Amino acid sequence: MVLLVSFTHYPAVQTFIDSFRDTPRAGHAAAWVGLENYRAMVSDPVFWKAVRNNLWFAGITIPCSIALALVMALWVNERIAGRAFLRMAYFTPTVLPMIAVANIWLFFYTPQYGLLEQVRGALGLEAQNWLGDPSTALGAVIAVTVWKEAGFFMIFYLAALQTFSPSLREAASIEGASRWQFFRRVQWPLLMPTTLFVLVNAFINAFRMVDHLFILTRGGPDNASTLLLYYLYEVGFSFWDTGYAAAITVVLVVVLTAIALLQFFVLDKRVHYK
Repeated sequence: MVLLVSFTHYPAVQTFIDSFRDTPRAGHAAAWVGLENYRAMVSDPVFWKAVRNNLWFAGITIPCSIALALVMALWVNERIAGRAFLRMAYFTPTVLPMIAVANIWLFFYTPQYGLLEQVRGALGLEAQNWLGDPSTALGAVIAVTVWKEAGFFMIFYLAALQTFSPSLREAASIEGASRWQFFRRVQWPLLMPTTLFVLVNAFINAFRMVDHLFILTRGGPDNASTLLLYYLYEVGFSFWDTGYAAAITVVLVVVLTAIALLQFFVLDKRVHYK
C-alpha cells in the first residue's frame, strides 16, 4: 500500500493539481492559473493532430493485432509440423525491447539501402522514403507495432485455447459442424474473457506507445507520426512546460480510464459463455 500510494496515487493527485499551475522557473514558483493550460490545449493544433494520429493508430493497430494474434493462436494450436518452432517465431518479437525492434525496422525502411527498398528495386518500383513521407510515416509506425504486439496477444489466446476440452471438438464433429462453425459457435464465445483482457491491454498500449518513435520518426515529418504520449514527452521534457504537460496527462488518464470502464461494463455481459 505504501508503494502504491507513493508511486501511483500521490503522483496522480499531484499531476492533477499541477495541471492548474504554470511552469516554475528560476526565481518564480509555480502560480495558480486555473484552466489556462486546458484552454491552451484546446487551441493547440499540434495537440489535436497528435490526437487524430493516435485515434488512427489505435483504430488500425488494435483490430489488426488482435485478429492476427487470434489467427496465429488457432494455427499453432493445431497438430502441425514444426509447431514449437512456429510458436517461438511468433513470440520472438515480443521479448525484444522496443528500441531494438525500432532499429530492426529502421533498416527495413532506410531509403535506397533498406530491405524493403531492395525488394522494390528488384521489382522495378520507384524508391520510397517510408519514414520521411507524411503520407506513409504513420503507416510505417503502425506496421512495426502490429508486428510487435500480435505475438504478445497470441500467447493469451493460445493459453485459453489449450484449456478447452477436446470433447467440444468431438461433439461438434459428430453434429457435422464445419471448422468455421466450430470457431464461431464454440471457440469464439469461450474466448470472450480473453478477448476482453486483450482488448483493454491493446487500448492502453495504443495510447502509451512512444519509445519506437524516438528511433523511427521523432514524430515527423511535420508531426505526421506524433502520438499523444510522444507529444506529452516533448512538452514536458523538451519544451519544459510542466504545467501544460500535466494537463495533457490528466486528459490522457481520464480518456483511458473511461475507455477501460466502458469496455468492462459493455463487454462484461458477453464474456461469460452460458
